Amino acid sequence: MGAAQDRLVDGLYGLGWAGVKKLPEPAAVALGRRIADIAWRRRGKGVLRLESNLARVVPDAGPERLRELSQAGMRSYMRYWMESFRLPAMDPARFGTDVSIQDDHLLKEAVASGRGVIAALPHLANWDLAGAWVTGHLGIPFTTVAERLKPESLYDRFVAYREGLGMEVLPHSGGAAFGTLARRLRAGGLICLVADRDLSASGVEVEFFGATARMPAGPALLAQQTGAALLPVTLYYGDTPKLHGRIHPEVEVPATGTRTEKTAAMTQAVADAFAQGIADHPEDWHMLQRLWLDDLEERSA
Repeated sequence: MGAAQDRLVDGLYGLGWAGVKKLPEPAAVALGRRIADIAWRRRGKGVLRLESNLARVVPDAGPERLRELSQAGMRSYMRYWMESFRLPAMDPARFGTDVSIQDDHLLKEAVASGRGVIAALPHLANWDLAGAWVTGHLGIPFTTVAERLKPESLYDRFVAYREGLGMEVLPHSGGAAFGTLARRLRAGGLICLVADRDLSASGVEVEFFGATARMPAGPALLAQQTGAALLPVTLYYGDTPKLHGRIHPEVEVPATGTRTEKTAAMTQAVADAFAQGIADHPEDWHMLQRLWLDDLEERSA
């Protein structure tokens, strides 16, 4: 991406943050839906990849059903963006009324125990709004990791946006993030990691919807190293304006096995929890990239 294109991309996102949050909420919802439908009708690479991924999640879906799911998926994806653009201007009181998380006592009890907590999420619905619910409604600060985006100015916008919601944000690149996360956990803190796509190419292979994918080893390794509770979390929109979700039971460290074996078993357990949430609400899974190993091998061939 050249410097001119970098400036264009950053400017467009800046316009979104500045403009969308000033729109009346119904207008923002309608705008997001319109943009999603335009993108869906164009059948670009992202839409086609989304349909290909959804075909694995819903293997008995025919072409018409897949098109319906991908349209709903693009609308969900744009809902995420419209909500995210508006989050900094949202009344914090709404975090308690607009978000409903099942079994949230598992998170509260784990945090209260002082062990440290790792919340692992897939790209479902709006993880930023869920984070705002944690900081703004529960009053629990947490640390997260953000992928370094291009241009750098766009990454800086995302960091400032999330820090404005009460999150501590670490860059994904470099080895320093793991050590900082471990220190936060040993101090009894909460960290939240989006963990259904490996960005390091050194993750753990898991069985995911009948094929092999690679997911980050970090959540399992941190739990083993620090004694923190590892809690998978899945989110969905459903048919209401609310964001819904579920805190899944703790993924415990196996009693026996090598570190590698324990990491593999724990990461598979996290993947299984993700698969349950994604299968229940496939239209809310915002995975517009290649994920499964055979898809990645096909691209590199």
